[in-house]
Order: sequence, then C-alpha cells, then structure tokens
Amino acid sequence: ATLHSAPGTAARPEMPSRNIEIGVSTPTVADLKKHLALATDQWQANFCVVPLAHPRYWRDHRRPRAEQFTRSDLVLDSNAWCRLVVGKLSPWIRLDSADEALRKQSEAAFKQEVAWAAHLNVPAVMLPPVGSDAVNYAHCVNQALLSAPHIQFWVRVPITHPPQSTAEAAGGDEDGSSGTGAWASWNRLRCLCEHAPNLGVSLELGADLPDDEAELERWLGEPLRAVVTPAVAYLTNKRGYPTLSRRHQAALARLLQHKPRLLVSGRADAHSEGLGAHVQYLRYLVSQRLAPSQQERYEAPYYDFLQAPLQPLQDNLESQTYETFEKDPVKYERYERAVYLYLCQRHQPGGEPAVVMVVGAGRGPLVAATLRASAASGRRVRAFAVEKNPNAVVTLRGRCATEAGWDAVTVVPGDMREWEAPVLADLLVSELLGSWGDNELSPECLDGAQRYLKPGGASIPTDYTSYVAPLSSSRLWNEVKHFKDLAHFETQYVVKVHNAYPMCAPQPCFVFTHPSDARTVAEIGAIDNSRVAQLSFDVPLGGELHGFIGYFHSTLWDDGSEAVHISTEPSTESVGMFSWFPLFIPLRTPVLVPEGGRVEAAFWRNASRHRVWYEWALTEPQPSPIHNPNGRSYHIGL
Repeated sequence: ATLHSAPGTAARPEMPSRNIEIGVSTPTVADLKKHLALATDQWQANFCVVPLAHPRYWRDHRRPRAEQFTRSDLVLDSNAWCRLVVGKLSPWIRLDSADEALRKQSEAAFKQEVAWAAHLNVPAVMLPPVGSDAVNYAHCVNQALLSAPHIQFWVRVPITHPPQSTAEAAGGDEDGSSGTGAWASWNRLRCLCEHAPNLGVSLELGADLPDDEAELERWLGEPLRAVVTPAVAYLTNKRGYPTLSRRHQAALARLLQHKPRLLVSGRADAHSEGLGAHVQYLRYLVSQRLAPSQQERYEAPYYDFLQAPLQPLQDNLESQTYETFEKDPVKYERYERAVYLYLCQRHQPGGEPAVVMVVGAGRGPLVAATLRASAASGRRVRAFAVEKNPNAVVTLRGRCATEAGWDAVTVVPGDMREWEAPVLADLLVSELLGSWGDNELSPECLDGAQRYLKPGGASIPTDYTSYVAPLSSSRLWNEVKHFKDLAHFETQYVVKVHNAYPMCAPQPCFVFTHPSDARTVAEIGAIDNSRVAQLSFDVPLGGELHGFIGYFHSTLWDDGSEAVHISTEPSTESVGMFSWFPLFIPLRTPVLVPEGGRVEAAFWRNASRHRVWYEWALTEPQPSPIHNPNGRSYHIGL
C-alpha cells in the first residue's frame, strides 16, 4: 500500500517545460510589425504586451467617432496574434469612477477592447491594478471571464506599492499601499469572480520589496501567470548594464519555481540597447537555476495533479508502479536499518532463526531488505511473504527460485487478515502507510495480522502519526471545482503540492501504535480505530483558506539508543523519499483568514465493519458544513 501515490491506471501527466518565456511591455507601440521585429529579433523576447486600442483614442459612447479605435487585425497573421501578443487595456479606463459619464465610457471601452482581444485570439489580456473597493471593476471582469473563457486575464498587482497614478487604478483606497493591502484587493476581486480559473496574477516586483518574506510566500499559493520587473527597479552595474539587487534576485528565484512568464516593462530607450539588455539579464538569471534532481524530475509531472488514494484491499498495483517505487533511495534503506536494529537487540548470533512475516510484501523489496539485515547482523531469519495480489505472488515465487538467500522465504498468497499462520512471528514488517499515515487501512490490516504475533513480538513500524495544516492553493481548489459536484469536495486527494502556501506549521492529528495487546479474534474485533481531533492553528499572515494539507511521521524502530523514522512532515521530512505525496483535504467554500487570525477545525476517522471514512469541518474563522458525513462521497472498503 506504500505505492498509493502512483497514478495506477490513471494517465501519467506530461512533463512540464523548463523554458521560461520572457516578454516586454512599452507604454506605446507606434508600428506593431516593427516593434515585434525589434522585440523578438533584436531584444530576443518571446512576446510583447501591446495596447489593444490607440492610447489617445478617447471614446464617448454617446457620440461614436468615425475613425477606427485601433489598428487592423491584418497587420499580423493569426499565428502571430495568438503567439506573440498579449493585449493591454487602455490606461484611462476607470470602471469605478464617481463620474457617471466616465464610468459608462470606461465600461463601453472595456467591453469593446475585450471583444477585440477575443476576435484577435490573443492568449491573455493585462488588466490594470485593482483597488480595494473596485466592485464595478469586478463586475466587468467577471462578465469578460464568462464571455471569453479562452482568454487568460492577468491582473497587475504591485507587491508593495500602490498604482503609480490614479488613472491606472481601477478604484479603491489606500489599502493597496502595502503588500497585504495589494493581496487583499486581489483576493476580493478573485472571490467576486468565483475563483475563475482564467483569472490570474501579474505580480510586479517594484524597486522595494516587502520586509516580511512571508508576503512573498503567500503569492506562491496564487495563480501566478507573470512576474513584472519594471525597468526603473533595475540597478546599473560597473559595465553599465542593468542588474537586480540580491533581494530581487532571491525573490525572483523563488517565484521561478512556478514557471511564470517574466515581463520587463518600461520605455524602449531605458538603456542604450533598449529593453533587450534587461531581457538578456533575465535570461542569465533563468539559466543560473539549478538543474532538477532525479527526484524533482520524477515528481514534476505530478505537481498539483490530483489522484484518489489507493483502495488497498480492492486495487492490485501494476508491475510498472511496483518498479517505480522500489527505486526509492530512502525508504528501504530505513526499513533495512530498522530490521537490523531489531535483530541485534532481540536475537543472538547463532540462535534460533527469527520468524519475520512481511505482510503486504508486493514484489518483495521489504523481504530483500530483511534478508540484507539478517546477513549484516549475523542473525538468521525465517521469512514469510504474505501478499494478496496474485500477480505479485508470481514475482515472489520467481525470486525464491532464482535469488540467493530466498530459500529461507515462504510465499503466502492471500489476505493477511484471513491467513492461519503455521508458526507465531517474532516480527511483523509492513509498508501499509498512506499519505496521511492511517488512510490506507494500515490499522485494520495490522490488527488482523497480529493474531499470529508471539506475545512480546514486535512490529515495524511501531507507530505513525498523521499531521495536518491549513493550506492556501487556488490551483488545487479549482482542480476540484472543475468536477462540478459535491462528491469531489468531500474526497481527499494524493497530490504533489506545488502551487500552494501552507499558512502555518502542521499539527499532529491521529496516532496509532503497533502491536496492541489484543490477540484473540474477540479482542481484535473490539479494537476501536475511530478517532477525533479538534485542532487550532494560529495564522500569522492572513490568506484564503482552500483546505488542508496532510502528512505523516512514522517510527519504524527505536531501540533506546537509535531511532529510525520515515516522514513526510516538513520538520522531520525524510529527504529524498518519494514513495508518498501529501494529502489535500478540500473545503467546499474557501474562507478568508485575517492577519493574526485563528483556524479551528475538527477531523474524524470513522470505522465500521465494512468501511473506513473521514469527515472534516471548519469551525473558525467561520463554520463550514461537515464534509463527507457517513462517508456519502468517499470511503475505503474493508
């Protein structure tokens, strides 16, 4: 069951491209063809941000003008429009102006320019900054999101400073002058537009950055489409070329993990070589990124890719899945060390063989680890490999026939809970853990298997604890929303979380310890594996709460002088271990958590004779419905 995070029969997502597109934005574009040639050929940019209308064309909806408000679409072919151009709205548009005439003119111009962008099939439109009270701005944007779903709308958000002039702002007050105010204005717009998937952020890194690094981290949970570096934010090095401060470089490196587009904005004569000098510098920074490790290359296709947890008693893993996770460089080394410590502590060299039962043996990696530990410790073992998957049993029997040392292994096909063992075991070894520790029936399976454990016998692992933390991730929440039903919001997902912001440190939730004192069928049947946890989290920096992220920490063995652990919990994470991805636990409706606020939530693990299911609910800062009551949307069959 350790292979829960594999896609199984689901299609493996494609490997994302490592290329970062870099564009340029100038205030005006007199000749579009020449400008694109300059930007792409001389400056080596990938795209240009271009005004959709002539910047001096002031439209009065009451007195239409005879001349055209913009250039013809025949200036470029359709391939160039959709590949090289991002549209930009007119800077004079004021959708929340107190002047009714200006507001109506702005609304008409906004609709006209969005319609023109849709006609051109440009991939994205850059929207002006949004103020905290820009309700009509949100109304117009929401209509555009629905009428042009194929276009991405990028809202320009300055990370610290307010818009440079009131003419650029869509409305609002001084809330936008801080990073928190800028985020709050963006979040208000996003909520008014129902978290539309084609609404994203174009984050502007101005000359000053926020003092609190958490301000930057919070944006990692947002739909970051582009990062804008104004030419005025650059310094000049000794050779006269533009460069960014070390803080800007560090911030940009952090944001580049999400592969946004980069954009240089400013006058075309900002440098003797134009904006090309800035583009060249950004390309240099991009090239300095460390090459991804083997683990990162493996995990990258699964970033923010939702997968349902394994049904361990119903699903049989495929050979390719087994093979992939048997390559984990950490997990089996830790298991081998744990078995070695157990043998050294509990058994003597030259004594009777230790009876070791590997339950849920798969294709035998834990059996092989046990045999290596036996050889290293000088203690003999008699091993049983118990496995329900008939296809994996074929592999196990093949290894017994062909591999050295496997003559001490007995293969047992069948369910560990039903097998009648010929001898009692000294040690049970299992890898039945799920992304949240107990969420793949490890407690129930091991309870059933401990009938054939000697009094005083041991289990590896000896315990495991699930952890949970509040999570802000517009990307993951929208992935669930895409299914358009309640059931998916009441399902937990295995996912390599990437485009997300953990709002605070995780806390322990459910704890299980093995073996228990129960031995008879009646005693084992009386074991209660249901749990309830009520947790309270202090959130220093506010944000939009979309759900929770789940981890686990497990002690494989502790002999008093050395403890062996495996963990996905960040503070004790087993670096390099990739057999488990975290768990995403969604909320049906996102909730705004204020700065210095508190998140309180309750989690239930419920168990009956035939199934196990989880329920969860938010109680602060506002109550949510209890998710998945009675396992109506998702459960794990026993």
